[in-house]
Amino acid sequence: MRVAAYEPDPFDEPWREDMRVLRLGEDLHTELTRIHAEAGKDSVRPDRLPVRRLNSLLHALAPGVIATGRNAGTEGRLPWLYAREAVPPEVLAPVIGTWAAGMYREDDDAEGVDLEERLRSEDPATAVPLPRWENETVDLTETVTSAGGTAEPAARLYSLLPEWIAFRLAARTFRTGGSTLHFRVESAGNGARLVSWPPQRYERRGRTWYYSACLKITVHTVPFTPRFRVHVSTQVRRWATRLDVRPHQLGGATVLLDAPLPWPGGPDRGHRLMVNTLGYDRRLKDLAWRHHSPAPLAPKLDIVRKYPEPAMLFAHPERWINGSGDVAAGIVYHPSIGPHQVGPGLMPRERAELDSWVEEGLRPLLARVPDLTRVTRSNTPSLLPRSGARGGPGVRDAQLALQRRAALARALNGRPLEVEVFWQSPETRAAILAELPKLIGFPAGERMGSADDDTWQWRGEGVEIHVRARPAGPLADALPVSRERRRPRAVRLAEAIEGRCRLVADGAVGRPDGAGVVIAEIAGRERFAAVSESDPKHALRIAWARQDRLSQFVNLPDDTESGLEHRARWTWLDAFRQLGAISPPAHRVGAGIPGDLQYAALWLVRHTRKGPTRCPVRRLVAVRVRPGDGPGVIDGWDTDRAEWVPYPQLLLMLSRTVEPMEGAGERADLGGPGDGADARGGLRPATRPGVEQHRQRETERQIRALLFQLRDRPTLLLADSGNLRQCWPRLRNGELDRDMLGFGVEPAQRHTLYGDDLRVVLVRDANAREEVAEWYAHDDKDRVGFAEGVWGTTETESRVFASTASTPHTVAKLPKGLMKLAPTAQGRTAPGKTAWNPGQLEITVLGCLSEKALADSGREGDLPDRPAEWATLTHQLRYHDDYPPLARPLPLHLARLAGQYVLPVVRTREEATASSAP
Repeated sequence: MRVAAYEPDPFDEPWREDMRVLRLGEDLHTELTRIHAEAGKDSVRPDRLPVRRLNSLLHALAPGVIATGRNAGTEGRLPWLYAREAVPPEVLAPVIGTWAAGMYREDDDAEGVDLEERLRSEDPATAVPLPRWENETVDLTETVTSAGGTAEPAARLYSLLPEWIAFRLAARTFRTGGSTLHFRVESAGNGARLVSWPPQRYERRGRTWYYSACLKITVHTVPFTPRFRVHVSTQVRRWATRLDVRPHQLGGATVLLDAPLPWPGGPDRGHRLMVNTLGYDRRLKDLAWRHHSPAPLAPKLDIVRKYPEPAMLFAHPERWINGSGDVAAGIVYHPSIGPHQVGPGLMPRERAELDSWVEEGLRPLLARVPDLTRVTRSNTPSLLPRSGARGGPGVRDAQLALQRRAALARALNGRPLEVEVFWQSPETRAAILAELPKLIGFPAGERMGSADDDTWQWRGEGVEIHVRARPAGPLADALPVSRERRRPRAVRLAEAIEGRCRLVADGAVGRPDGAGVVIAEIAGRERFAAVSESDPKHALRIAWARQDRLSQFVNLPDDTESGLEHRARWTWLDAFRQLGAISPPAHRVGAGIPGDLQYAALWLVRHTRKGPTRCPVRRLVAVRVRPGDGPGVIDGWDTDRAEWVPYPQLLLMLSRTVEPMEGAGERADLGGPGDGADARGGLRPATRPGVEQHRQRETERQIRALLFQLRDRPTLLLADSGNLRQCWPRLRNGELDRDMLGFGVEPAQRHTLYGDDLRVVLVRDANAREEVAEWYAHDDKDRVGFAEGVWGTTETESRVFASTASTPHTVAKLPKGLMKLAPTAQGRTAPGKTAWNPGQLEITVLGCLSEKALADSGREGDLPDRPAEWATLTHQLRYHDDYPPLARPLPLHLARLAGQYVLPVVRTREEATASSAP
């Protein structure tokens, strides 16, 4: 297994580059802060300069600028610009001056903003001196090793190194299959991208579709690894040539602008694309450049060329992608703006060729990470055979039905299952009713009552199911959210949700005597794109949860490409999952795994002000699975009562989540800008420090309480470090240490103090930050493809492994040799194919009963664990007979999906009035 990752060569000298560094300086920082305070007037942070647009402008227009330092807008002494050569004053002064003037609105009196003249002035009384460039030798491999043995690069390398690598690679051409690609640099928030430019063309259905190769470069750490990593991921970047939306529906589309530098040549001339955001501005009631886009300032610096106006670009995107004069612009495609005939993803062979090209371009400064090898042949648990089933056709389906029936009987525990089906299309109703008996091996249902009563029942082997079907009617209509924008969105949405809850309550037939499930057919999310809050799904889920009913939704036939039988099948399977009628198959790891092992999984639900109910919330979800107690034994942690409850009860309880609010729409909540994990896996708090620390302490207290409740038997604790470190910061890679757990500021303790037979495994996927590298399999015959299994290094004490799953049987098989970047005569339609690339799941065995852990616990005579076995067990938990390979182990999958019920709603005016009445 080869990963697209590179690291400093331990046998080579450190990678040092001579750079020019610029700091804002006290004089310029003071002057800019004054202008910002005057222009912003009511700004919450007048001392924090909004330098993002200025940085984007310098990236695009100042030759030689490589990267910008962090937090330069708050402190004049911090490094601001890194460049190959000093940007001359005649370039820097107009860029800063134009940006400063742009802080004012068009209707403001900005006559006093003559900063450019003052930057050029030689009059001591009025001049604002430009800071001087400094020479500095920067070690691009600068590293600090944590106590746990994890290499952490210097903070500035997270942005500086990807940009430096991108420019190094952009100076080279990539040749494949007779085609030659040239790359431009696109700055990204947590790295850099290389985009092939000009785009490739694909003729299909009488139109031309445009696409490019795209490489994203990021810097990361790996637990217990002595060198940091540079990840290079590859994808297809598709360009929009027609926008099938109205202007007011465009929330924000990325636009890359290609324009010549209006200054004399520099070392990186013509290698960069300017990043902008195009969207509808509700204040202006028109399309506009948004989110610190530098495009509005470019024409003021370059009066010769014609730059696209937002409305012009929206109306004629294909004209601009082909260029007007020597200026071109491309709108990055998103599925919300219509269909595209170029499929996503690259083929394995193409990814391998790009990877080799990167390796050659980085040599000898960075070396490829060594290939991984298999650590086990036990790739899957005890699954039923998919092909060549013993006993003839239909045997596997019968066995699956028997498994589901047993799990359902255990989950229901003698109670009847009452299902309400609200349908909009008769064919969906028929498919839902027909698929249920197939899945559980029952004969056709028996109609109850009169012929006009659409109620059916199935009974047998401890399972009793009643299904009542009726038209959805106005329940499935769009939510009538008020457009009174003077009130917070969360409050207006809450009023609409309460109205839908009343509608559901008025038509309810009473609370279920047993377990209650609702299956509702509603339109797809795209139908509600004009007003995103009008999608009724979350309101209906809240309403039915108040009636003690779980809910599952199925889209209208016209809103999905999946077949009706397939959709009906998955609707029922997900309903069974919500009932807790699911259990992991028996593993095939070996005797090293205790027979009475239980699984526990933690997941942090974290909604910002842009969440489903526009209400910020943070909620820890914990799920426990005890396969040794029989199928369907899944519990969730009730925080209020400090006890385990059945999984369906957990879901209903989560729907009543209440989070203390500082005021609907306040910026001091969790939804502030910049909220989230940074490139090092740390938290950038958007809340007040005291509030954030209180939340972290409370979440860590809950985790400790959970661990105490799990001490009665051997436990495997599963956590997604990319998700959970937001509330448990000691899960950052640099804080990890083998067989130790840390909370708060206290010293880490050995993990066996939280349970004699506790094992802790962390998983991590690529997520939006490319934290886990892309990969492909290869052999000594130069064949390239994919393979499933558990992979690791040859080190006996290794704790970090890779899990790769098989290609789902539902994914279409593609002919070998297809090339999307350079289509051949035999594969002219290759660009239209979707290349499915299975991701890598990183598995870190943080805590196990190693020889040292046993010795520290006074158990020297016990047989120590093999970390590879616990990694294999975690890998096998991704498999289940009813599902394609899961992205995460099943217990963690259940905990994450439980978050769909965390739907807090702010109080409406009526509720506030009622609560204050005597």
